[in-house]
Amino acid sequence: MKNWIALLALPLGFLAGTATAQLPDFTDLVEKQAPTVVNITTTSEARQVQRPHPHGQTPKPEIPDDMFDFFRRFMPPDGEMPNMPPRHGQGSGFLISSDGYILTNAHVVNDADDVSVKLNDKREFAAKVIGSDTRTDIALLKINAEGLPRVSIGDPNKLRVGEWVLAIGAPFGFENSATAGIVSAKGRSLPDENYVPFIQTDAAVNPGNSGGPLFNLKGEVVAVNSQIVSRSGGYMGLAFSIPIDVALEVADQLKLKGKVNRGRLGVMIQEVTQDLADSFGLKSPQGALVADVEADSPAEKAGVQVSDIILKYDGKPVESSIELPRMVGATKPGSSAVLTVWRKGATHELMVKVGEMPDDKVAKAVEKKHNRAGLVVSALKAEQKRSLKIDSGVLVEDATGAAARAGIKPGDVIQAVGNQPVNTADELNRLLGDATRKNVALLVKRGEQSIYISLRLDNK
Repeated sequence: MKNWIALLALPLGFLAGTATAQLPDFTDLVEKQAPTVVNITTTSEARQVQRPHPHGQTPKPEIPDDMFDFFRRFMPPDGEMPNMPPRHGQGSGFLISSDGYILTNAHVVNDADDVSVKLNDKREFAAKVIGSDTRTDIALLKINAEGLPRVSIGDPNKLRVGEWVLAIGAPFGFENSATAGIVSAKGRSLPDENYVPFIQTDAAVNPGNSGGPLFNLKGEVVAVNSQIVSRSGGYMGLAFSIPIDVALEVADQLKLKGKVNRGRLGVMIQEVTQDLADSFGLKSPQGALVADVEADSPAEKAGVQVSDIILKYDGKPVESSIELPRMVGATKPGSSAVLTVWRKGATHELMVKVGEMPDDKVAKAVEKKHNRAGLVVSALKAEQKRSLKIDSGVLVEDATGAAARAGIKPGDVIQAVGNQPVNTADELNRLLGDATRKNVALLVKRGEQSIYISLRLDNK
């Protein structure tokens, strides 16, 4: 009882000071690292949507023939729906080099037609997507700038559960927001995410934080904030980040060749439970149980069989099935590796020549190269010009960015830039590529009419 009385007799300020002294001070960290964090805004232009009639043609409205030609002027072309408004998205990222390379999440920039980066000092730049990898959710961007502040890289392997971490980003568009928490767990595996040993934190991460950095108390980036588990769509104390060493390995490949090459065995695996370990005669649950082997795959050629348990990959123990895809994925395709498998109560070693994982199927078409205005055009044939009763022009195949914002759409014919006729894609690109041009007038033929459309060029 005397001890309680003595404690209550202490000054309130002393108790408060003792409590706060145990918490870290993030002020210097935020002040120093905030300039390395960027806000990313994306725009996805809506495409013309074709609405086919069940019988292959659009039915003619039930109006008198003499009135139909009049009303048709106010209708979209057959089977075509009006354009929907452009879609906008937001995310975060951070500078990994002083010459403008930026790391972010793939899901932030995938399917975007335009990517804009805003720095901490309020400057804005158009960004180029160097490459993205959906399997790890990492993308590499580049802006045209020099002398920029960049992050320091830490070692995520040295992180300890319970250690303080800090996230900086733009949740719900609120730029330069800092939130703190602790490392809740390491090496987490999420459904359909086989290539990332996620770091789990309870730092407040919300939509807009995606792609932003996770710092340790030294001010070093240890991970890239990627996703949350939530029933509400917002923060519920479960955030998952991609270790920075995994992210940088992906970024290096994206910078070098625009994509990531991964090794492949061609097996379907599952976790080894205690019951399965007992049934296969293993002393403890470990390794990856082979449930299926693809025909003509590297695994089949190496002699891997269904019911094999892969205990080691190239000498490294496979403690859990989730580790195997990461090990194989990190192997250079075409190289050889040794599999140590458990089969019928004994271990066997198999030599496998690692294959290559096929590229991700990206929904957005990337084979067409858009010019500065966001246009893809093709030359018109002589008979097409005669039919359209024009002397010059190029056909618009696709329109994004500045061109789409100005109202240009596929099927239009661009006859001239200002008063200069154009007949080829190269001519148009040369005129639009003039860095001194900020606004241009395009003579566009649509249907029976030709009109000038003013176009504000992106500063790329």
